[in-house]
Amino acid sequence: MARLYSLLLYLALPFLLLRLAWRSRHAPAYRKRWGERFGLYGQRPLRAHIWIHAVSVGEVQAAEPLIKHFLARYPNAGVMVTTTTPTGSERLRSLFESAVRHVYTPFDLAPIMSRFLDAVGPRLVVVMETEIWPNMLSACERRGIPVVLANARLSAHSAQRYARLGGFTGETLRRFAAIGAQSPADATRFRALGAPAERVRVTGNIKFDVRRSGSLLDQAEVLRRRWGIRRPVWVAASTHEGEEEQVLRAHRKILDRLSGVLLVLVPRHPERFERIAALVERRGFALARRSADDPCGEQVSVFLGDTMGELPAFLAAGDAAFIGGSLVPTGGHNLLEAAAAGVPVAVGPHTFNFARITELMVQEGAAIRVTDAHTLAQCMGEWLEDATTRAHVGEQGRRVVRANQGALQRLLDLIDGIYEDDSGTNGY
Repeated sequence: MARLYSLLLYLALPFLLLRLAWRSRHAPAYRKRWGERFGLYGQRPLRAHIWIHAVSVGEVQAAEPLIKHFLARYPNAGVMVTTTTPTGSERLRSLFESAVRHVYTPFDLAPIMSRFLDAVGPRLVVVMETEIWPNMLSACERRGIPVVLANARLSAHSAQRYARLGGFTGETLRRFAAIGAQSPADATRFRALGAPAERVRVTGNIKFDVRRSGSLLDQAEVLRRRWGIRRPVWVAASTHEGEEEQVLRAHRKILDRLSGVLLVLVPRHPERFERIAALVERRGFALARRSADDPCGEQVSVFLGDTMGELPAFLAAGDAAFIGGSLVPTGGHNLLEAAAAGVPVAVGPHTFNFARITELMVQEGAAIRVTDAHTLAQCMGEWLEDATTRAHVGEQGRRVVRANQGALQRLLDLIDGIYEDDSGTNGY
């Protein structure tokens, strides 16, 4: 099965490159640094004892406290972070500048992975969430490099797909030194697929350990003054293709009900910023763009958040939020940044990427599920009209976040134990 996996991946390489080229039409960064994906780095110094893989922006954000911990506790070790997307790379750079090394994720083929491991020389690998690469795990096992699957989640649907691969899945999972599962259900699924029970530990979801920067409230206050202290503001965060149309229809309904409302619209992918700006104007809304530093007077009804790294401040400055990727079958995004800021949250029906978090938030009255533009407008309109209800839902969100914190420390204890046992008491 391992040979078949490698053969299929070799055959898929031309299509993977075509996909990168296709995506580069709107995001030119996708056509750059292709050599890194083949393990070709020239003479660049890449040595690092700790390798963290985080696919894109969401995983980089989740890995931020881990990276800070490693930099502080093991200052001489060096940290390498790989991402699959340019947006993940940009977010990493904005958070850490040159404090960590970065290359794009190498394709999971044995020769490529060997070149990468030769160049970096890691003594510990931390993979965020649900990235399972058979050839990488096999190469690390041969070199005696422990690999930890951190903040690991596995939906019932994904578990069924992995189960179809039979013993290959179990053989692959047994190569992890440890799996830090988000929930007991996730842990049960990993064990059922063949992961050794003693290596699977329920550490919880580190995304509940939201750490708000000391300057966040100051940033939010500046934004709110710019938007208008007294005007109602709702944020549509991390929207995807097909969602902006529904959000704008909802906004039109809200404006019919409550004048002066501002929509802060933040598309998930920067390559779509221009198209969304054109869409807003075609729909007859007065637009201000963050990237252009446009003024946001009362006549402006849509503020486009077309910058990177400012979403937490946008959410903290708003009165209510809709979290995107959920009105379309993308699977949703993280609700917890808004909840930690005390902002009431609405989501659509498609939240399978954050199923447990979303269900918990809805059950505890910290979030509301909507189905379309009409119900989204109804929910937002009620919250924007009623400060008491809005504050109650927001406070429930804060309470849920506080009640579920502690996962980060449990995960750090697990990883540090493995790293220090393997590398010596100093970890470097």
